[in-house]
Amino acid sequence: MSRNLRLLFAIVLIVGAFAFRYVRDHRAAAHASATAPHATEPAPEPAPRRMLGRIAFAPCTLAPQFGAASIEAQCGTLAVAENPALPQRRRIDLHIAWIPADEEGANEPDPVFMLAGGPGQAATESYPQVAPAFRDVLKKRNVILVDQRGTGDSNPLMCEEEQDEASDAGEELANAAPADKAAKAQAFATRCREQLSTKADLRFYTTTDAVRDLDAVRQAIGAAKINLVGISYGTRVAQQYAMRHPATTRTIVLDSVAPNTLILGNDFARNLEQALDLQFGQCGKVPACAEALGDPRSRLDALMTRLRSDPPLVRYRDAATNQMREERLLPQHVAGLMRMYAYAPLASSLLPLQLKEASEGRYDGLMAMAKMLDSALAGQMMFGMQLSVICSEDAYGLKDNPDDAATLLGNQFADYLGAQCKVWPKGSMPADFHQALHSNVPALLMSGEFDPVTPPRYGEEVARSLPNARHLVVRGQGHNVIGAGCMSKLFAQFIDKADAKSLDAKCLETVPYAPPFTSFNGWEP
Repeated sequence: MSRNLRLLFAIVLIVGAFAFRYVRDHRAAAHASATAPHATEPAPEPAPRRMLGRIAFAPCTLAPQFGAASIEAQCGTLAVAENPALPQRRRIDLHIAWIPADEEGANEPDPVFMLAGGPGQAATESYPQVAPAFRDVLKKRNVILVDQRGTGDSNPLMCEEEQDEASDAGEELANAAPADKAAKAQAFATRCREQLSTKADLRFYTTTDAVRDLDAVRQAIGAAKINLVGISYGTRVAQQYAMRHPATTRTIVLDSVAPNTLILGNDFARNLEQALDLQFGQCGKVPACAEALGDPRSRLDALMTRLRSDPPLVRYRDAATNQMREERLLPQHVAGLMRMYAYAPLASSLLPLQLKEASEGRYDGLMAMAKMLDSALAGQMMFGMQLSVICSEDAYGLKDNPDDAATLLGNQFADYLGAQCKVWPKGSMPADFHQALHSNVPALLMSGEFDPVTPPRYGEEVARSLPNARHLVVRGQGHNVIGAGCMSKLFAQFIDKADAKSLDAKCLETVPYAPPFTSFNGWEP
């Protein structure tokens, strides 16, 4: 196997988890083909339905974003008013999946609701990736997945991809002034708004609306109390629910914590810099890596300086088509690659080697990785729902930070989101929306040491106002750690006992660091 093929194989295995859109589209096509009635065959019998409370469910399959395993579930819908002040107008059919407990007769009455990240991801589409972490929870409790309005099959707010937006790789855009880039982003948001406004009042797809929907589902299934498991942006939803509905919140689990006080977008640049410094710093602790690859951070800084002034024309193999292509490697390619790979240290362990390759004039690996990532991520987030959340809840607090100007990401998030939110309809939020959650609710908080988006300091901040909370930090891990090491066992014990402080978390000390690749054969033994 050649060096490039080995690299490609490793990348596909690690980053394939991002290939949501491909799997989803092909799954839908296969399902439509398999279930379409044939002229010579009778229509299939309708699937048997089960009731949970007053919601009727039928068998369904939740396909994973990556891998062969799928999740058998029961799926149903609950109609809710889009605008609560106009219940007779447009209604949204919330898509709900129910994974029944293993022992139906031994079910505890309080189910577990998993809340997806983003904002813009759907719970039913995200769950298969974290399903193993819920294995012990399912011994006693049902798991409920509600596609947040605007995602999944709950009136999804996806903008049609436009070729010029999907290929922002041209030299003209790369060299454009920040104001021109912001104007381009705003123009896209305007087109998206016009497209989606025919099917949705975009003011009513916020976190506050989602919290109201969650409680409607709770009531409909007949649960007096629920356990909330929020992941990333889902931790905001969980905190908001616990704030508005304390009497019906039994426990909360916050994985990769976003504090209520956070303005989404302001800290992205700073957090990534800190995470990369920590992750790249691991190379200096491994003699073979330090000798072979030098200082990855210095190489990255030198590469970005080169790309900003003279982006090279790179010939690379397209992972999707296996065809050779030529394109200029631009700063946004590398910045996006560094940011998304930093979510998973196992993936980022590939980067020091590729930065050394680039320092010696070989850019094809970085380009292939960046383009494959762009393709895999396309369509994962419901862009319309994301803007409805951020523009309603965070836009007023977005600001440029002069200290971020020289960072990998700069102030692009604040600039682009600020421009887009100027033209996006805004919903309302409670006056105390961005106040810290003060509650006696039992809470388990978990963070990854190297998380580039929601660093451990966020978990520490939230835990300070929750006297019955415990914050666990998993060493060497990035974003979304509920399945790391023994965390799934601790998670299940917490849901069972509703007491985080009694957990014996010593088992987390055995979680290893991901060693960096020192050659195309992998890392040192």
